[in-house]
Parts: sequence; C-alpha cells; structure tokens
Amino acid sequence: MKPIRVVQWGFGAMGSGMVKLMLEKEGIQLVGVIDKRPELVGKDIGEILKLGKKTGIKVCASPEELLDKNKVDICLHAVHSFTKVVFDGLKLILERGINVITIAEEMACPQAQEPKLAKKLDEIARANDVTILGTGINPGFVLDQLIINLSGACLNVKRIEAARINDLSPFGKTVMETQGVGTTPEKFAAGIKDGSIVGHIGFPESIRMISDAIGLNVDKIEETREPIISNTERETPVVKVKPGMVAGCRHIGIGYAKGVEVIKLIHPQQIHPGIENVDTGDYIKIEGDPNINMSIKPEIPGGKGTMAAAVNMIPIVVKAPAGLKRMSDLPIPACLMGKTAYERGF
Repeated sequence: MKPIRVVQWGFGAMGSGMVKLMLEKEGIQLVGVIDKRPELVGKDIGEILKLGKKTGIKVCASPEELLDKNKVDICLHAVHSFTKVVFDGLKLILERGINVITIAEEMACPQAQEPKLAKKLDEIARANDVTILGTGINPGFVLDQLIINLSGACLNVKRIEAARINDLSPFGKTVMETQGVGTTPEKFAAGIKDGSIVGHIGFPESIRMISDAIGLNVDKIEETREPIISNTERETPVVKVKPGMVAGCRHIGIGYAKGVEVIKLIHPQQIHPGIENVDTGDYIKIEGDPNINMSIKPEIPGGKGTMAAAVNMIPIVVKAPAGLKRMSDLPIPACLMGKTAYERGF
C-alpha cells in the first residue's frame, strides 16, 4: 500500500512538532512544508529542526506550489486559532481536492460561533470529495471528546463538570497573545474588553459538541475570564513574565438548558505552573446513572497532545466521508504505531 502523503502548513511550535512526529511514523510520507517567514523559506527542514541531516524537504512560501492533489493526500494546518482567520487557507486546500486537519481551536466545532462559514466549508469539502476536521488536545479531546466517550457508559446524564489545569509553556506566540501571558493586569483587562485577549479558545465549541452528542439541549453559554498573576519570574522561548505580570488566564464556560446549568468547563492555564506549586491535571465528573469521576495527574501535555491528536487522525480523515467533521463524528482516535496508518479509519 502507498503511504499517506502529507503537507504541513505552518511550521511554528506546533507545526514543527507535528513534522517531527510524522517523520517517525510508518505509512506517513511528509512531502512538503509551507511557511511564509523569510528566515525559514528555502531552508531544509532537517537543518531547522536540527536533525543532523538533510531531508530534501525545503520550506516553501507558496501554498499553491505544493497543494497538488496528485501529489498530496492531506494537509495539516497549524496557522491560527479563529475560523475567520483560517477560512481562506482552508478553502484553498479543499478547492485543490485535498483533505485537511486544522488545529485552529474554533474549527473543532465551527457551527458554534461561525455557522455560515462552517456551512461554506462543508459545501466546498463535499463538492471536492474531501474531508476537513478541526482537532487538538483541547478543544478536540480532553474537555469534549473524552467526556463524550465516558458518557457512553451512562444510562443517563444530568450534569457534567470538567477541569483542565495545564501548562501553557510549550505553545507559541499566538496562544500566549490570546491568553494575555506577559501583559500587565491593566492590559489584560483592556485586552478582554477589546477582544484581543480571549483566554482559552474553544469553550463554545466544546460545549456545543458535548451537548449535540449527548442530547443535553444547551441553549445558552456564558464565559468568565480572570488573569492569573505571577509571583515569580517565568520564561518560555516566546514570552517573559515578571512578578506582578500575567502568567495565564482562569477561564470558565457554562452551558445552560432552559436556565439549568448542565455543562461547566473550568480551565485555568498558565506558563510553568509548577514554579508556584500548582499541580496540573485533567478532571471529568459526570453526574448521572452511574456517576463517573476521572482524574489524570499531571495533565496530558498540551503541546504533545495537540501534535498527537492531529497526526493520529490522518488516516481516519483520509478515509472519512466528504464534508466538515467534528471529532464526535469520527472513529475514536488511537496512537499510530507500526502499520496502523494504513489500516485505521472506515
């Protein structure tokens, strides 16, 4: 069987990690990398990733040059978080007759906030007989798909409360900016007000996905965001935080059905939480028959989890029916080991 041919669009913190992972996977063949940053264009990815050898794959600035359906089966897209921002790029990929997996958080369930764009992407994908999926560690797995999977052991579900306390440190500049990391409390408040700081991206998407899958009939979603102020110096490759500055965001999303709270998602995330003795973890509590309580400590690492979620879904998306899909629409993901890249899917 032929390997699945992949182009990576976006070579930042997540994209480069996805590339490293794909280079290790049997049955997946990386055939190109797209990134428009001048300092990367034309360089061999082996040199950029410090692999100790050249791969023969150079970073290309032109998507049109690489997106040929006769040479590419699927494109992994790691550029931005919002559906409006990534729409044109996703549209181009689909119109070229190529499947796509994006880690744009809103694309995990774009029907939640961008129903018109979601409908357009679905129509374009179906017209070109390809599939598009948004995924990642969260949204895409911990605070939605994993909850949905656990509910499969319930006779009924009354209420869900879940929390993800995680380390933001592996993520890139875009995530730090949307979380307000490195700002002052005053700038954080101003950013929340003008929309430049949004905290976690994905609560409406996760709540909608859970509600639709289980049938909880959520008709209202509310969100609150507060800054996590650092008492210590913290630093990642893309941001520095001094005492008194913002190290992260405490974000809560609540879904109501006819005025009754049925889903509550809690997500305080910051860089290097361990510096201030904050234990990380993922926690899911389903109130129903039976009650289910799940705890994962420490949390599933966000960076590795996002890379894995995208790469492990490659064969499933390639074999899936055409159209815009959510994780809840597709088979349960599994780690690709050995020849499973050839065998996973429908």
